[in-house]
Amino acid sequence: MPQPRFPLRRSAFYGYFPTGVKWLLISNTAVFLLWYLGGAPVQSNMLLLALTPALVVHNFFIFQLFTYMFLHGGIGHLLFNMLTLWMFGTPLEQTWGTRAFLKYYFLCGVGAGICDTAVNLILGHKTTTIGASGAIYGLLLAFGVLFPDVRVLMSFLFPIKAKYLVMIYGAIALLSALGSGNSGVSNVAHLGGMAFGYIYLKGRLPKARLRLPDAGGWYRQWKLRRAKKKFQVYLRKHGGPGPRVN
Repeated sequence: MPQPRFPLRRSAFYGYFPTGVKWLLISNTAVFLLWYLGGAPVQSNMLLLALTPALVVHNFFIFQLFTYMFLHGGIGHLLFNMLTLWMFGTPLEQTWGTRAFLKYYFLCGVGAGICDTAVNLILGHKTTTIGASGAIYGLLLAFGVLFPDVRVLMSFLFPIKAKYLVMIYGAIALLSALGSGNSGVSNVAHLGGMAFGYIYLKGRLPKARLRLPDAGGWYRQWKLRRAKKKFQVYLRKHGGPGPRVN
């Protein structure tokens, strides 16, 4: 399958923490500790960083489309997202380079926030969304596209090819989003992160080139063959077959 045309670096599933992944891990953990240790006064102020569709649209809190990615609802939420970030973000950053990796990560995260905001406003739901899962789902998709046959651990337990892992997680998010009830999980954001990631990667894939017949080349070949025949006829008339024209 054609690979996205990003600047290539080393690609290794295991290895050091590249710069982008490292600082995303540090910043997400630092914000969580500030939230957790700061108590109610700090938490009430930090809620302004969460994604609230009404505030984004009516109060122009556009920054929330970015800041909500650094807030997490609990230690389990943080650990799952950060382990997934390390597991799939490391080989992606080593392959693309830090700048391209961070651009893709935040594109998926902001795209997930846009989808979450739009859907909840249309449905009239009053929600507040936090977490980096939209960006993380975008990373899952990219890993499945670039390394489809690499075996990874689903839920960190069961080995499975990356392409099947992406399909399963995408199907679960879709079915959950279509299901009734409020699970407390923004499956729309998960799908949004994957959708924006797919659109971005598709735009970076090498374009299929349509090869049209080379009319000029065909005409030149025809003229050359015609000249060869005329020359051979001339040689036969004036002293034998002569040398073969190649």
